[in-house]
Amino acid sequence: MIEGILEQVQKGSLSIEKAKRELSTYENLGFAKVDHHRKRRQGFSEIIYGEGKSAEQIILIIKSLKFKNNHVLVTRISEEKAENVLKEYPEFTYNPVAQLLFWKHKETNMDNNQGYIAIVCAGTSDLRVAEEAAITAETLGCKVRRIYDVGVAGIHRLLDNIEEIQNATVSVVVAGMEGALPSVIGGLVSRPVIAVPTSVGYGANFHGLSGLSALLTMLNSCASGISVVNIDNGFGAAYNAVLIQRLAQKGDEKNEDTLF
Repeated sequence: MIEGILEQVQKGSLSIEKAKRELSTYENLGFAKVDHHRKRRQGFSEIIYGEGKSAEQIILIIKSLKFKNNHVLVTRISEEKAENVLKEYPEFTYNPVAQLLFWKHKETNMDNNQGYIAIVCAGTSDLRVAEEAAITAETLGCKVRRIYDVGVAGIHRLLDNIEEIQNATVSVVVAGMEGALPSVIGGLVSRPVIAVPTSVGYGANFHGLSGLSALLTMLNSCASGISVVNIDNGFGAAYNAVLIQRLAQKGDEKNEDTLF
């Protein structure tokens, strides 16, 4: 890549100023240093966390990221801020349930393999976190199947969908209340399960620390193969699931190569 940029400068097809932008590891906006080498190090470009940032700051960060990437994702952004950003970038999409603002280049394709990530949630009240996970995974290039409202209060709903969950490369399981759903699924599948506790439920939530009871249940699960992320962290769960999906895809490609 560096040689290609230098050759363009030598031929005069690329200005020195643009070449400097291409080669820079980050762009200093004053209030933020946008990491342009994140994708090279980790496989994905920097994600924008919307809370605590103004719409104007988000717009400037998007401008910096969009220049070098095929997708941009803003998490935890309010509808009011999103409306301001959309005036500048109407090609973006806002999901008010997940509070996500995202854009993917038209030429960006999903993973070519048949694998998918199952996003499973216990109840409708958990949809915000579940959709945050689903849209994050899709924006990062993975196929997703949504299996919603299958909590343990009506276990037959889960069992009607269990084969689809069992066939997923990895499952992100979102639940509030007592947080039992990941344990049930963990005992029925042979693939990784990423559990996400949500701040949904009544009463005994440890002096207002909503979601802590579900978190502790998931951490104390007797089912093997379950990893737990922080409360309401659908984004973090999806990011890990995408990494697992990518590793599985590489493994499938390697296995196919050894057959010939």
